[in-house]
Amino acid sequence: MNESTATPLAPEKRYKRLLPVGRATRRSVLIADRFADVAITFGGLLVIAAVCGILAFLAKEAIPLFMGGEVREQRAYTLPPVNDLVMSSADEYQTVAVRIGANGYVDTFHVGTGRPLANLQLDFGGQTATAIGATINRSDMAFGFADGTIRFAHVGLDVDVLRAEDMPAGLIRLNEHDYTDGKAVYRTIPGDQVRRVALSAKLDAPQQIAPEGVAIKAVAFSLGGTVERPTHSFVTFDADGVGRLTRTETRINLMTRQPTVTARTTLLPPLPPGIEVKQALLTGQADQVYVGTTDGTVYRYDTRDFNQPVLAEVARLTPPGATLGTIGFLIGDQALVVGGSDGSVRVFFRLQSETADTQDGYHMVLARELEPQPAGIVAFDVSQRRKSLVTLDAAGNLWFRHATSEQVLLRLTQQNAAGAKQVQALLTPRDDGAMVISNTGMVDHWSLYVPHPETTLASIFGKRWYEGYPEPSFTWQSSSGTDLFEPKFSLVPLIFGTLKATVYSLLFALPIALLAAIYTSEFVHRRVRATVKPVMEMMESLPTVVLGFIAALILAPLVESWIAAVVLGFVALPFGLMLAAYIWQVLPPQLALKLNGLPKFAFMFAVVGISAWVAYRLGPWFEQTFFYGDFKAWVNRDVGTGTPFMGLLLWPLSFVAVSMLFNRTVGTAFRLHLRGLNRQQAGVFDGLRWIALVVASLLLSFGAAMLLTRIGFDPRGGVVDTYVQRNALVVGMVMGFAIIPNIYTLAEDALNSVPSQLRAASLAAGATPWQTAIWVVLPTALSGVFAACMIGMGRAVGETMIVVMAAGNTPVLDWNIFNGLRTLSANIAVELPEAVIGGTLYRMLFLAALTLFIMTFVINTIAEVIRQRFRKRAFQL
Repeated sequence: MNESTATPLAPEKRYKRLLPVGRATRRSVLIADRFADVAITFGGLLVIAAVCGILAFLAKEAIPLFMGGEVREQRAYTLPPVNDLVMSSADEYQTVAVRIGANGYVDTFHVGTGRPLANLQLDFGGQTATAIGATINRSDMAFGFADGTIRFAHVGLDVDVLRAEDMPAGLIRLNEHDYTDGKAVYRTIPGDQVRRVALSAKLDAPQQIAPEGVAIKAVAFSLGGTVERPTHSFVTFDADGVGRLTRTETRINLMTRQPTVTARTTLLPPLPPGIEVKQALLTGQADQVYVGTTDGTVYRYDTRDFNQPVLAEVARLTPPGATLGTIGFLIGDQALVVGGSDGSVRVFFRLQSETADTQDGYHMVLARELEPQPAGIVAFDVSQRRKSLVTLDAAGNLWFRHATSEQVLLRLTQQNAAGAKQVQALLTPRDDGAMVISNTGMVDHWSLYVPHPETTLASIFGKRWYEGYPEPSFTWQSSSGTDLFEPKFSLVPLIFGTLKATVYSLLFALPIALLAAIYTSEFVHRRVRATVKPVMEMMESLPTVVLGFIAALILAPLVESWIAAVVLGFVALPFGLMLAAYIWQVLPPQLALKLNGLPKFAFMFAVVGISAWVAYRLGPWFEQTFFYGDFKAWVNRDVGTGTPFMGLLLWPLSFVAVSMLFNRTVGTAFRLHLRGLNRQQAGVFDGLRWIALVVASLLLSFGAAMLLTRIGFDPRGGVVDTYVQRNALVVGMVMGFAIIPNIYTLAEDALNSVPSQLRAASLAAGATPWQTAIWVVLPTALSGVFAACMIGMGRAVGETMIVVMAAGNTPVLDWNIFNGLRTLSANIAVELPEAVIGGTLYRMLFLAALTLFIMTFVINTIAEVIRQRFRKRAFQL
């Protein structure tokens, strides 16, 4: 038996089969059809390509955040040795570096070639420094000596920009851009200019600190104050273990311009005898002194009261069995970095705690345990811009780290680390270079590119423990008013804020939009629908910036002033409509039919107005009864308990429980009894039933609320908490108003697309119009209704201007409806204009956009899968 296979017909034959005999489709129609087919397909492909292009662009801008760092150039050279190397530094352009010896010898060399440059001798009077302390830029130093004196010095690299014609003649060429006269280095820069880098030094007179002949073993100092009143604060520990804190303040006479220096000195509580001081540290405000000993113990002094300093805490900060290799502050003087002889690198915070067993209520907390190095830590240097640092171990391994992200970005190795007794690790001021300088003259230099050390997937989407915070947290804070600020780039608060705004706006929009769609589709006359639907669609044309402006300047202050009435309105409005519906049901049928139409609409609007007026008038009583007379004080937990409000929250659940109990016990008998009564009698009995259910549910809800309060539960501190004027309640109301037209229009179209024969069959079977709408029409159109909800959700996720103007833009992580939020889209709109192109913030904003793109894509994909399921079920009807 032969089986025939069907072959698709050409477009011309398909049209011919549909046309009457004797008529043919014109060629122009076929050409137009073919053109439309190709154009639509091509347009669809272009849309897909555009979406993929946007995704690729966002990914391209965000991926460098996770690329770590790279070594762009590496060099090593040998210089003349320096006895007792104690300090090194370099300029921010990596042009000239400085070496300083304990005997006061200072020399410079060209970083790019290693050529020696200028040198000088600080006049230490023939002495050798026994201790040295320096500021974070390594230009201002304090030297301690065996005779108990200290001397302050400034050894820096001055940078000047000259015109090209002012460049001296006869210079020696060092490399492609650099020239020297043997002392300074001249580098050609764009704009027909020359940058000169030259050594400058200044040594102050000695100050007798310890008794004569008692050597200074450790010194630390900080610069502070203002330009008019600069201050020097320094702490010293001598060979006898005596610590002294000195603070000098310089005041300049406004008339004579002569400086007047005043100095105060206080003794610190003595250290235990036999302690070998390794290093001393002093915070920038001179309110804390840290003394690290060789065995890894740190003594912390609280010097906030200058006249009565106290030894606040003694703690061992190295791992068991390890001695102290090096200790120092990260920028800001809040995080203490401790390097151990076992290669460990630890970061400690000083945090306040009620359980701290210390003199000042603070204690040292191990915040981070960084990846250990193969050998003991012998030197490190910290960034002058970020929380980055380089750590050097005894085996010559130099690791570039970031303390907050806890990642090692680069692992560098010295070419020759043998034979060095003193070694200096150096991170250049712009974090774009690292150097290791030893007393033997060996110098290793790396030119680095580490643009985004603070970003990892863990730091962006996980909790980080930031300085000054009591515990790890999700935090977004991209900028501040001080250079010591550490940017915080967690996207979690922004994602949470996006979801929070979406949820609260949908809570307002979905009930109104869906019920309105059902009502206009199933209950109103087509002429009324023809008027109502265009009006609803016109709402979508309102600019969101106008809605945000109204929300911020008009609605938010009104809601704040009448918050109790607003909360009561959410109860009074539905209750009033339900009461009006009950009254309408008990009207005589003839009267109800007579009033149907315009009078019924007028009655509904009147009920809404009366409900709003009742909420307004009863607002003060409601606030007095349920919120103890002050709503804001109540949400702050300043007054009252949560029992009254919790009773209101539990009322709907209690009503459902009481109704189910009634239906399971006497519900059938009650309905049979109603059938034997006329319309008015049945209405009265049904009204009494509702009153009984309401009273019983109120008793149940408030009884449960009292029980929960007795066991310690309080609704405040969660969804209800501190009130802020621009909050999620205002955002939800206004954004809900903005997305209602989207949901309403699409849902109403989906409901109207249901075949009329399904409605007719349901009504013919005895169902009421409401039962037909809920149990027949809505399930059939569920795929379209669900798509409408998802489109409204997408609109809420991407909304920007309403959130920017009405939400307060505070990146918080709680569901409190009375405080603000910050969404991904609003964050991009606010911060992108100020972001430096290619900077970390710039790329983080593109990552935020990529996250928003992925969120929308995932939501739409899930929505489409669910919609297809609903559609298949509808086709089975």
